[in-house]
Amino acid sequence: MDKKALSERDICTKFITPALERAGWDIQGQVREEVSFTAGRIIVRGRLHTRGKRRRADYLLSYHKHQPIAVIEAKDNKHGLGDGIQQALAYSDALDVPFVFSSNGDGFLFHDRTGLGGQTETVLGLDDFPSPDELWERYCQYKGIGPAQRPVVEQPYYDDGSGRSPRYYQRIAINRAVEAVARGQDRILLVMATGTGKTYTAFQIIWRLWKARQKKRILFLADRNILVDQTKNNDFKPFGQAMTKVTNRTVDKSYEIYLSLYQAVTGSEEEKNIYKQFSPDFFDLVVIDECHRGSAAVDSAWRAILDYFSSATHIGLTATPKETREVSNIDYFGEPVYTYSLRQGIEDGFLAPYKVVRVDIDRDLQGWRPSKGQVDKLGQEIEDRIYNQKDFDRQLVLEPRTELVARKVTEFLESTDPYQKTIVFCEDIDHAERMRQALINLNPQRMAENRKYVMRITGDEAEGKAELDNFIDPESRYPVIATTSKLMTTGVDAQTCKLIVLDQRIQSMTEFKQIIGRGTRINDDYHKHWFTILDFKKATELFADPDFDGDPVKVYQPKGDDPIAPDDELAEDDIAPGDSAEGLGETEGVEEEGTDYAPEEGATWQSDDSGALGPLEEPPEPRRKYVVDDVTVSVVAERVQYLGPDGKLITESLRDYTRKKVKEQFASLDDFLRRWHDAERKQAILEELEENGVFWDDLIKELGDRLGDEPDPFDVICHIAFDRPALTRRERAERVKKRDIFTRYEGQARQVLESLVDKYADTGIEPIEDINVLTVTPFSEIGTVSELVRAFGGKPAYNRALHELEHALYQPAG
Repeated sequence: MDKKALSERDICTKFITPALERAGWDIQGQVREEVSFTAGRIIVRGRLHTRGKRRRADYLLSYHKHQPIAVIEAKDNKHGLGDGIQQALAYSDALDVPFVFSSNGDGFLFHDRTGLGGQTETVLGLDDFPSPDELWERYCQYKGIGPAQRPVVEQPYYDDGSGRSPRYYQRIAINRAVEAVARGQDRILLVMATGTGKTYTAFQIIWRLWKARQKKRILFLADRNILVDQTKNNDFKPFGQAMTKVTNRTVDKSYEIYLSLYQAVTGSEEEKNIYKQFSPDFFDLVVIDECHRGSAAVDSAWRAILDYFSSATHIGLTATPKETREVSNIDYFGEPVYTYSLRQGIEDGFLAPYKVVRVDIDRDLQGWRPSKGQVDKLGQEIEDRIYNQKDFDRQLVLEPRTELVARKVTEFLESTDPYQKTIVFCEDIDHAERMRQALINLNPQRMAENRKYVMRITGDEAEGKAELDNFIDPESRYPVIATTSKLMTTGVDAQTCKLIVLDQRIQSMTEFKQIIGRGTRINDDYHKHWFTILDFKKATELFADPDFDGDPVKVYQPKGDDPIAPDDELAEDDIAPGDSAEGLGETEGVEEEGTDYAPEEGATWQSDDSGALGPLEEPPEPRRKYVVDDVTVSVVAERVQYLGPDGKLITESLRDYTRKKVKEQFASLDDFLRRWHDAERKQAILEELEENGVFWDDLIKELGDRLGDEPDPFDVICHIAFDRPALTRRERAERVKKRDIFTRYEGQARQVLESLVDKYADTGIEPIEDINVLTVTPFSEIGTVSELVRAFGGKPAYNRALHELEHALYQPAG
């Protein structure tokens, strides 16, 4: 057998898999081949989308199901033994496995990341591959898991038989949390971007710990009724009769799994904090959903629950760990045992990418000053000063500005899809109501179809709040547009939300991440694969903040004689009752802020019977709000920005960005032409550029008439990156016809080539590179696929003729 003539797949079948079997690996239960573990980044093309390449490991070895410990990268025998090791190491980074192998069928190069086996890299023969028990023993030693803890770590995942299994990052989060608990760690933090399945992850953690009897009584805390109910009815449903939901006035100690609102167990003073009806050691495990909300604040009412059940293990879940002078998740829980970021979720194709449309309004940039003695629409004399974006819709209402924003939102919807779910984030309830009215007046036809086309969904108004379930239900068309302030910033699983409108001045990074998270969910059934952010108040400038998707930065907190750090004053949006900015108006039943005040220092807050947080003392006098209707407002600038492959917004023009990306791959025009002509599929080069953020449709639209009608991406590249004149596809086709390059072909073969030229002129290069093009008109009228291929002398000859045609088509212009 000539091993070098074998394909990579043959090497796997004939050499690697048998070696694993001889080492004792169960091929059916412990070995998976060609494992795709990402979905492929979503690449948006105008209104269309495609998927980038999935990341795929040749072999993934697991000791128990969902507990992989080793990865193998296979190469054909023309490669060296270790040629795949760096690729395998990259996979091991992503998959969190410590044992890494590369093979070409002659043996294995073994890279041990545990540091326990002496040499880091060792060459092994085909009969020397380690057994499952050997690697598992070393894995447990590496993780600090002793014999007594192994039954916990080895406890199986819940499996309902439907085939649903955790995604790779969920598995890592689950395994790391379970391993941490097994080792005795009592404070654990998991950071997972919105839309990545935190609740399902929490369920599997709780299930495994509960089934292993490591944790017998568990309390799951959330801060909204809708979240508790969704959890109980969906992901946590397998707990069945062992589970209950805690209400304000009922405590039944016969259950094992308790789901509760923070407020339901905290209760009011009159109810004597009903969580104290449980003994302090009643719960073994407390899981805190959205733990950035206040659980980590020392003086929080919610924190009192955790202090009371301090002997239990506490696991915090959040997309946005909060680090301020008052609140620190890390101080409480310690460093996250695992972080899966928004950027990584988008790169993997599990979260939706986005475009940003920024609209600058003249009054926002220039400010507005009243004339001397000017009164507003309500007859109030307006305080004489310059009002700017910070004041608009909080202290000063410019009604024409509200109408302008509503008009731009309406224009966007009408030009794309008038029925795409849209959330408009406003400054407060009053602003949300005015925005609702403005949108209604601009959409009479839609309102005539259904009065719920536009709804205000805020915490103070029962009818609008009752429509929240319909808004997030993909099968309910109405409401389409929801105006809100704080209520929908978090915990709203709006899978089909395609437009997020920011007419709210956002200074809190935590709140900004939560708002952006409303659009990141993907729903294939309803064609939700990306979303748009329409920004009127420069909120998306926070994308440029290094904290946007990085690790949380702790704020210096001096104590005692420590040196005093500069006092970074909290923005108004960051002040909230008791502990954190987001507490006000974000909790179930809390009325959103209708006035613009902050609680005085030292003010006391409590929960009322409804679970709402409110001050014991009267709040300070609300600021006066002026309403002005006789002022002109206009748009100064409007621009579109795109999310690049590095997770940052592309701030330069698409033309400049494309030039930069092309030149990163091709140093000169000759380099590009050489690669283009050598490529068996030109589309592969275009797809590679698309994966780096080159959006062909939008780019061609931006360039407009400069490239004429129907330019080929080849010409777009040559023109933008190398300043060459551009031809249209039809011009390229005509040049080939005039040169009459098909003289050596006759009959059917010549007809096929001439038809391929016409097909290229009509549809581009991608269709003619696919041999299936011969099955459609006009080729099907010339002959069958087999007849047409035989006319060239066989498939290799047909492919050579096609390559010659492409070379002729792509002679540079000028």
